[in-house]
Order: sequence, then structure tokens, then C-alpha cells
Amino acid sequence: MVVITAYAAFDSAVEAVKLGARDYLPKPFTPAQIRHVLNQVAERRRLGQEVTALREWLQETTPEAVAETRSPRMRATLELLGRAAASEAAVLLRGESGTGKSVLARWLHAKSARAGRPFVVVSCPTLSADLLTSELFGHARGAFTGAVKDQPGRVEAAQGGTLFLDEVAEMALALQAKLLRFLQDKEFERVGETRSRRADVRLVTATNRDLEAEVKEGRFREDLFYRLHVIEATIPALRERPEDVLPLARHFLAFFARVTGKPEPELSAEGERAIAGYGWPGNVRELRNAMERAVVLSPGRRIGPEWLPEGRSLAAVSAPAIGSDLTLEELERRHLEAVVARAPTLEEAARILGIDSSTLWRKRKQYEKDH
Repeated sequence: MVVITAYAAFDSAVEAVKLGARDYLPKPFTPAQIRHVLNQVAERRRLGQEVTALREWLQETTPEAVAETRSPRMRATLELLGRAAASEAAVLLRGESGTGKSVLARWLHAKSARAGRPFVVVSCPTLSADLLTSELFGHARGAFTGAVKDQPGRVEAAQGGTLFLDEVAEMALALQAKLLRFLQDKEFERVGETRSRRADVRLVTATNRDLEAEVKEGRFREDLFYRLHVIEATIPALRERPEDVLPLARHFLAFFARVTGKPEPELSAEGERAIAGYGWPGNVRELRNAMERAVVLSPGRRIGPEWLPEGRSLAAVSAPAIGSDLTLEELERRHLEAVVARAPTLEEAARILGIDSSTLWRKRKQYEKDH
């Protein structure tokens, strides 16, 4: 809707915009002005249709965030993030690479009051300090070589929504100071510009580093650290949530079957044991990639260990030979791995071994660290 009037007034213009008018055009006006207004309306509609199409495409080509979990630790994390979503507080997501921090950041945004506004991602390690500053806050024309026009940054693009800074510990100290000022005052300047601008965004950050250690070493500002972790959530590694490994594997298999147009596959008993028995050091990302590979390469609907990447299958772990030249520690490790490989679940493996599940996971974690 465009309002055209011969009785222009500030109050009526404000009221028109509040009621949904896209523009407000007072008389007298020229045909060129009318064409300009209509072109703007058409461009807005085109962009809206493009955004809708992109959202539909993302839903078809990206596995949705899996909020259901059987793991008590993961359930506690999701409950914490669910409560945090209703607030405007900064959230810091911690965890190893591949645990799904960016997926949960998007899930947090979708649960918040800002869900209808932009969700903007900035990967801090991918850019130099200068380029990252420009990427975040934008730049003015002529600010540096190649800056041929004014360019808004990701902060402005996230107006009203959520800004997600992935691997924030990689940010240079000089940029950390600018980010701190933005968090405190909601103000920033584009590179090469002295004019202060304001933006209303909710900040979510993620890191796989020990930020407390980074602060002690002087590589991360202590005041910024406290600003970022108003609410902190640690995403458990996949090996720490064994209950979720097979459900996630099936979820990814079903998703990639839909994407590739194949019938939905199923895991063989050997395939399940191989997946459940592997430590998944690359976490959910590694599992996702392995399931995509299995769907693409498998000629049938049944997925066995032979379709998993080399090294993922523990079905062929050799049993320790009694009386061979092995230390007691090595004998225990190999026996544990062999039992885990053939047991249908880790709980069953722990029962066979005569130990608690927590003890089994602690031993496996130590073996992975040592080897």
C-alpha cells in the first residue's frame, strides 16, 4: 500500500506507516516519482519472494535441528537454551568442533521472540582482523582500496534479529574492544566513518576454546568474556551422549535419502554395532558426513559397515590373544573395544564387562586420548 495525499502532515505520515503503508507520497509529484515508488514496491516484493524460496530450499537441503534427545546431559542443555530463548541475554555456546553449536544457535533464535527477524552468522576464523571488522560493522566508500561504495555490515543486517559469532575466541584484541563497546552501548561506526550508528541485535557466540585460559594468557579480554557468557551452555560431545548416536544416524540417513531421491535405508545389525562402537571424534558433523556417504554409495537399502568410511567400523576389531606379548593395559583396551564392537548397545557392553556405563565411557575416553 502506498498513501498519496494532498494534505501531507507528519502525524498522518507516521500513522500511515504504522498501519502498514510502504510509502507516503504528498502532492505535488511527478510521473518519475510514481515510477520510483512502484519500482521500490516491486523490488521489496521480489526480495520477499526470494527469501521465502530460500527458506524452503534450506529446509529441503539442510537437516533440521534435532531437538529430541535421549541423553540427560543434552536434554539439560536444551532445557537451559529453551529458557534462555525467552530473554535478551547474551548466550555463549561451548563445546568441541562438530557438536552442533551453530545448529543450536539457530534453534535458539527460532524459539525466541526474534524468530521472524534475521539470523546472521559470522565465522570469525575465516577472515583477517581488518576484513572481519568491515564484515561486522561495514565500511564507508574509500575506507580502503576496493571500497567503491558504502557497505553495511552484518550487525546492520541482523537488525531486530540474532547475530551469531562462531569461534569468537579467534577475534583479534582490537576488534574485541569494538565488540565490547557495541554490547555496552548498542553503537558502532563503519570502517572509515565517524558517524555513530545503532543496532538492536541479540548476540549469541560459540567457541571450542578454553576462554578462561585465553583470558589468563592475555589473548581474550576479561570484560568481554563476562559480557558474552551471561548465559553459558556446554554442548556435550557425541561420545558423551551415546544414547543419541543411532537415532541421529537414522535421522541423517532418512534426510539424505529424501535429498537424493532414494528409498529410506535401514541399518544392518553389524552397521548399528559399528556406528555405536565408534568414538566419533568429529562429533555430529562426522556422523552426518558418514551417513551422507553411506546413502550415496550404497546400492541397496541396507547399510552395513562396508559402506562406512574406513576406520569407522569396529566390527573387525581383533580379540586379544591370551598369553601374547601384551601389557595388562593393552589387553584390557583391546578386550573392551572388541566387546563394544559386538554389543548392540553401550549399556549392554558395560553389562558384559561387569562395569558401569560411566566407567566404560571414562575408559574409552582415556584410550582415545592416549592413542
